[in-house]
Amino acid sequence: MHILSLSSIAVTVLLAANAVLPGAEAKVNVLSWDDAYAKAKVLVDQMSLEQKVNITTGIGYGKGLCAGNTYATTKPDFPSLCLQDGPLGVRGANNITSGVAGINAAASFDRKAIYERGVYLGKEFRGKGVHVMLGPGMNYMRAPEGGRGWESEGEDPYLSGVMSAETILGVQSQGVIATAKHYLLNEQELNRHTSSSDVDERTLHEIYLWPFARSVEAGVGSIMCSYNKANGTYACENDYLLNTVLKGELGFKGFVQSDWGATMSTVSSANNGLDMTMPGGVTVTSTDSYFGKNLTDAVSNKKVSESRVTDMATRIVAAWYKVRQDQDFPEVGIDNFDQNSAPYINVQADHYKLVREMGAASTVLLKNDGILPVKSVKSVAFIGSDAANDPNGINACYLNACSNGTLAQGWGSGVADFPYLIDPITGIKNALGKKVNYKQSLDDWDLDAAAKAAKDADIAFVFSNSDSGEEIASINGNLGDRNNLSLWHNGDNLVCVVFFIY
Repeated sequence: MHILSLSSIAVTVLLAANAVLPGAEAKVNVLSWDDAYAKAKVLVDQMSLEQKVNITTGIGYGKGLCAGNTYATTKPDFPSLCLQDGPLGVRGANNITSGVAGINAAASFDRKAIYERGVYLGKEFRGKGVHVMLGPGMNYMRAPEGGRGWESEGEDPYLSGVMSAETILGVQSQGVIATAKHYLLNEQELNRHTSSSDVDERTLHEIYLWPFARSVEAGVGSIMCSYNKANGTYACENDYLLNTVLKGELGFKGFVQSDWGATMSTVSSANNGLDMTMPGGVTVTSTDSYFGKNLTDAVSNKKVSESRVTDMATRIVAAWYKVRQDQDFPEVGIDNFDQNSAPYINVQADHYKLVREMGAASTVLLKNDGILPVKSVKSVAFIGSDAANDPNGINACYLNACSNGTLAQGWGSGVADFPYLIDPITGIKNALGKKVNYKQSLDDWDLDAAAKAAKDADIAFVFSNSDSGEEIASINGNLGDRNNLSLWHNGDNLVCVVFFIY
C-alpha cells in the first residue's frame, strides 16, 4: 500500500465553460499616456470644480451596482466608473471563470500563460461592464502565514514583477483598467489598519517597490494605496511614497485610489498624492466623505489648490481614455449586492482550458518514491474532508470565509464564486475509471476509520488543508493571517495515522 498526502489549495482545479458574450473578444488599441492626456485635458478643462471633485469621489458603499462607483458628470459627459474585485475573477457575479489564484499562476512560471490569463480576465471584466479591475495583487509572501499571500505571486520580487506586468498588459489589452495593489508594505493582515511597516531605502526599492515599478512600465492605469502606515505615515497620505517615489521616480501617470476606507484625511490625502477615495465614505459604510464637499471646501479655503484637483481628475480621465473606454464600452452588467438581479451575461467562453492548464502547472510535487504516475491499481482510499466539496455547496460561505471541504482559493474580497468545482475524489475517479474499488473516510477526527479505509488499499490519498485570507473573518481562530503552519482539521495526525499503520 502507498500513501500520498496532498494539500488541495494547490491542487484542486476549477473549471468553467459556456458561450462567450458577443463583443467581449475585441482587443483595443491602447493609447500612449501622451495621447490619453491630450484627450483628458480637453474634457477636464470643460469641468467645473464640483465636477472634477465628483469623479474623484465614490458614491458610497452599497449605493451602486459595483463594489466601488464614482459620480458621473454631464456637460461634459463622463460616466460613473464601476470598480470591482478581484485578482482572480469578477466577484459578486454569475457566469464567470473563478481562478486561477495568483500564487498558482506564479508557480506555473509561464510568462505566456500569465499574459493570456490577464487577457481572459480583461475579457470577462469588460463583458460585465466593469471599468476598473481591482487587481492584480502584488504583495509578498513575506511570511508564509500571511493572510493574502495566496492572491499574489510569492516571495520573489523578480517573479512578482514579471507576473504583474504580464497580467496588466493582458487585462488592459481588453479595454479594462488594471489596478496594482496594495501600495505599499501591506504584507500582513494583523493590525493592518494601525500598524506601521518600517523599512530602509534599499529594501524599499529593491524588494517591495519592484513589482509596482514593473507595473508602471506596463502602463497600469490605477494603483491602490493600502491601509497601513509606512515609516509612520498612512500609505494613502504618504507624500514620499505617492509623490516622490511613485509619481516622481517611477513616473506613474495613472490615478491612485484608496483601499476601501483607507483614506484618512482631506487635505493631506489630496496634497500628498491620493487621486480617488473609495468607496466614498469616511468609513466603508458611512455617508460622509473626506472628498466630495469637504474637498471642494478645502479648495475654497486655499488648503488644496484647484490645479491639484484638476490633476486628480485628469489622471482618472486619462486612464479611461488610455484603454479606449470612450468607445462602445458595455453597460454595467453586475450587481455586487444582489447577484440574482443582474442581467444574464455569460463571459466564460473556453477560459476553463487555461485555468486547467495553469492549475496543473502550478502543482508542486515535493517527493515521489515511484508512486506517481499511478498506472494500475485495484483499490484506492480517499482520506480526509478535503477530498470532497463542501457538503453545504461550493459557494455556501460568503467571501469563501469557511474551511469545509476542498479549497481552491482563500477568503476575503479577492475571491470569486465558483461556477463549479471538481473535487479530488471526482478528479481521481475520472482518471482511474470504474474498475477500481474505492473507499473513503472523510471524518478528519475519526482516526480509526481512516486507518481502516486505508489498510487494504493499494494507494491511500490523504487530503488535508489549511487556509488564510483577509482579516474580515476569523476561520478556526485564524484572523486572516495563519496562526502557524500546521495543517487544520487534525491534518497532521491524519497523515501520521495512515502512514504508521504499516
